Amino acid sequence: MAFFAGAGARAAEVATQPPGDGYPAPGEIGMQMANSPIADEIHAFHNGILLPIIVVICLFVAALLAYVVINFNEKANPKPSKTTHHTLLEVAWTVIPVLILVFIAIPSFRLLAHQLIIPKPDVTIKVTGNQWYWSYAYPKDQGGGFSFDSMLIPDDQIDPAKGQIRLLSVDNEAVVPVGKKIRVQVTGADVIHSFTVPAFGVRIDAVPGRLNEAWFQAERTGVYYGQCSKICGKDHAFMPIAFRVVSEQDYAAWLAQAKKKYASAPSRDQFAQNQDAKSAR
Repeated sequence: MAFFAGAGARAAEVATQPPGDGYPAPGEIGMQMANSPIADEIHAFHNGILLPIIVVICLFVAALLAYVVINFNEKANPKPSKTTHHTLLEVAWTVIPVLILVFIAIPSFRLLAHQLIIPKPDVTIKVTGNQWYWSYAYPKDQGGGFSFDSMLIPDDQIDPAKGQIRLLSVDNEAVVPVGKKIRVQVTGADVIHSFTVPAFGVRIDAVPGRLNEAWFQAERTGVYYGQCSKICGKDHAFMPIAFRVVSEQDYAAWLAQAKKKYASAPSRDQFAQNQDAKSAR
């Protein structure tokens, strides 16, 4: 099976990913390459609307400050004006910012709607944030019926030959099929965490007692990383997220293997739920 071809193939796959595709690259100053329609829309909103507006405002303010410094210092303007009000100017500096915000709000609300209105999913995954690792559950009615924990690989066990990356690679990656709509249902088991995968345009809080939802549709295969974005305790910086995007055939093969691998070893999340159920009896 192609998905289980070996460590060499995995290393080659990661090595062929362009910089910024799935994980941050050294010296990178922009956002990671988008790998979902939502991420594409986020980048277009930032690069095409927010960034030009911010640049124009900054240049205007800098020019205005320079004008004031040059023309209204004591040497150039020994007799200052006693003007205290200018109606047109006061109306302008109130109305223009309002118009700018309205201009920004229209595409902003559209993007927010696209993020929050989840289309009919092809795959649903429940994600639970724990201190300090993630648990993933695949529903039985979609070929799953298992769950597992995903924990950081320690520095002394990182193997670059397998394509592993310090502080990002995990022992058990979540796997999803390429081109399919993936719904993630996110919650927290202890404190508030934040489930964030930049390449997918996903960031949503994992709150204990609450089930939040987000979605993505990966457009390319590969391994895509994220991290918890809430300060959730001493090991906050050491609970990465890793998604492997594969073909439909490889996903079906992985499901078959995962059902055997994880069936006899319930996740810590499952164990905690079982213990809570026993205590409540």
